[in-house]
Amino acid sequence: MLIPDPKYPELRRRRFRPIPVRMLVPNVITLLAICAGLTAIRLSIEGRMELAVAAIVFAAVLDGVDGRVARMIKGQSKFGAELDSLADFVNFGVAPGLMLYFWQLQELNNGGWIAAMVFAIAGGLRLARFNASIDDPNKPAFAANYFTGVPAPAGAILAMLPFYLAFLGISKPPAALTAVYTLIIAFLMVSRLPVFSGKTVKMRVPPEMVLPVFVSVVFFVALLIGYPWHILSIGSVLYLVSLPWGWKSYRDHERNAAAAQAQPSATADAAAPSTPAPTFAPAPDDTEDKRPARLN
Repeated sequence: MLIPDPKYPELRRRRFRPIPVRMLVPNVITLLAICAGLTAIRLSIEGRMELAVAAIVFAAVLDGVDGRVARMIKGQSKFGAELDSLADFVNFGVAPGLMLYFWQLQELNNGGWIAAMVFAIAGGLRLARFNASIDDPNKPAFAANYFTGVPAPAGAILAMLPFYLAFLGISKPPAALTAVYTLIIAFLMVSRLPVFSGKTVKMRVPPEMVLPVFVSVVFFVALLIGYPWHILSIGSVLYLVSLPWGWKSYRDHERNAAAAQAQPSATADAAAPSTPAPTFAPAPDDTEDKRPARLN
C-alpha cells in the first residue's frame, strides 16, 4: 500500500469533496423506485398480483418525479442518470416480464419464458438507445418533443393491460394471446416510431386556471385510487390509439422543416443575377475567294 509522504504532496491521499444534499434527493427517489420494482417481483412470486401491479405503477410515478425534482433543485449528475437507467431496466423491463410469466406465460413453458425475456431485453435496448441518442447533433429541433419508440415506463404500463382486465372480472385471455401482446409491446419499445413526449409543452398555468387545475388533479387521483383498474385500462387503450397521431404529427413537422429548408435556397437561386451568354464574333468564311482582283 502506498504511504503518503508529506514531502511529496502529489502522493497524498485524495480526499473527496462533500456532496450537497440536493444531489442526493433525486437518487434517493430513484432507489425507492428500485425497491418498488423488486418488491413487485416478490409479490408476483407469492401470487399477490394486485399489489405487484400497484408497486410497478408506484415505481412509474417515482420515475416521473425524480427527474423533475433533480431539475428543480439543480441536482442532476452523471451518477444519477446511470442509476435512473438501471432503475428503469429493473422496474419496467425485468419486473413486468417476470410478473407476466408467473401470472400466465408459464403455461407456455419455454415459449412463455421467451416472450418474457424478449420484453425485458427490449426494455434494456430501449434505454441504451435513449442514452446513446441524447447528444445526437443531427437531431432536428422539433424531435425534442418526441420519443423514439414507446418509453420504458409506458411500455410496462401497457404490457400489464391483461392484468387490469382480469382484475375487472374479465376472464383471462389465452396464454398465447398474452404472449403475442407482450411481444407487440416489446416491438413498439424498440421501434423507430415517433411518440409524442410533451417535453416542450409550456407548463405555466394562467392565474385564473390554478384552482381548476388543482381540482382536476385531485379528481384524477381520487379516480385512480377508487377505480385503479378502470383508469389504467382506459388510459392504456387511449395511449395505444394515440400512437398513429404522434407518427402523423412527426411527419408533418418533418415535411414543414424540409419545405422551410428548401425555400431559402430557391429564393437565393431566383435572386442571383443572370449571367449573359457570351457573344462570339463570326468566324471568317474560309470559302471566300482570296484571288487578286482582275487587272484592267
